[in-house]
Amino acid sequence: MLLNTLEKWMMNSPARLATQRWMDVRLFKRHCRGLQGRKALEMGIGRGRGMGLILEHFGPRAVDGFDLDPDMVVKAAHYLKNKKGQVWVGDACHMPVKTASYSAVFDFGIIHHIPNWQQALAETARVLEPGGRFFSFEMLSGFIDHPLSRALLDHPQQERFDHAAYCLALQQEGFRLIEHSHLGQVCGWYVAERQQDDNG
Repeated sequence: MLLNTLEKWMMNSPARLATQRWMDVRLFKRHCRGLQGRKALEMGIGRGRGMGLILEHFGPRAVDGFDLDPDMVVKAAHYLKNKKGQVWVGDACHMPVKTASYSAVFDFGIIHHIPNWQQALAETARVLEPGGRFFSFEMLSGFIDHPLSRALLDHPQQERFDHAAYCLALQQEGFRLIEHSHLGQVCGWYVAERQQDDNG
C-alpha cells in the first residue's frame, strides 16, 4: 500500500533518519553477525537512506532494495549511485529474487502497510538463507487504530497485528526470535533468525 503525502514526508524526514540511526540500528547491531562479503536486502527503501545506513553500519558487500513507489525508487537510485546494490519497484509479497539470496533482510516500518502482511513474512523467510536474520521495526495495532492515525494516515485496517501476533507470525514462518521489544502496542523491534528447513 502506497504511503500518503504526509506519511511519505514523515518516513523520509531527518527525524526519522535520526531514529533509524540511534534506535533501530543500535538495537539491530547487537545481534548482527558480520555481513562482510554477504548481501543484504531492505524492503520499502524510500529515498534510500536506510540502505545507506545498512552499508555504513553492517558492512555487507552489497545491499539491494525495493519500494512500491516509483518516485522513491528513482530518488534512492540517485542517492545510491556510487554504492553497491540494486533497487527496483517491487512488492514485498512477491520478491523477484532466488530463494536464500540474502544473509540479512531489513524492515524499517513497512510490513504494517501491507494488507497481506503474513505473505510478506513468508517471502522474507524464502529469500533469507538458513541462519540469515530479519531485522524489523514495526508500527503496531495501537498506533494504527488510534483515531489520529486513522484521520491522517492511510493503513490497511483488517487483521492488523499487535506485538504478540507479530511474534507468533514470525515463528509460524520458521523464524526463531532472537530479541523483541516494544513500546506498548505502538511500535516494536524484532530480530529473528531463519531456521534450517526440516530436511536441511
